[in-house]
Amino acid sequence: MTPGIAKFAFVMMAVGWYLLRYRYARRARREKVLRSARGPRETTLLLISLTGLGIVPFIYVGTAMPHFASYAFRPAQAWLGVLVAVAALVMFRLTHRALGRNWSVSLDVREDHHLITDGIYRTIRHPMYSAFWLWAVAQALLLPNFVAGFAGLVGFGTLYFGRVAREERMMLETFGDEYREYMARTGRIMPRLS
Repeated sequence: MTPGIAKFAFVMMAVGWYLLRYRYARRARREKVLRSARGPRETTLLLISLTGLGIVPFIYVGTAMPHFASYAFRPAQAWLGVLVAVAALVMFRLTHRALGRNWSVSLDVREDHHLITDGIYRTIRHPMYSAFWLWAVAQALLLPNFVAGFAGLVGFGTLYFGRVAREERMMLETFGDEYREYMARTGRIMPRLS
């Protein structure tokens, strides 16, 4: 493992992410949205997350900047990053496959939207967020730079903590007791330990 291979692994994680999402994004555009939480707050949260998970690390991959924040490369850390990146992509794929036409980049309720409780959603309410947390951890392990490596944790963390409560409120308003029961038996981003 070398720093160049670690950077390549990060880029391949992003490419895999894009390829997995592309088909679902195209399909989602055709579905009618009945209710949405889109607006300035949602846009700001998405931009902060994009900055941390995409813009800052890609500047580092392309330029090694910011130089002052770099630290010694550790091959074992990068190998662990590769494993976490694979786990992120697997989780991402399972999430999209289970959601199908219900998927949305924003907080949307679509026409004929139904509560997904099978597949990866059987034990985790928000596996998409789990996948993004895994991405952020993989980024921190693959990129030996305190700014670029940890930007994903800060960027996505801001989105997560600024959005998850609103999303759960929207689901409760849409699905009522069915969602309350679902919340009682699932963990938010990890399976609930019984």
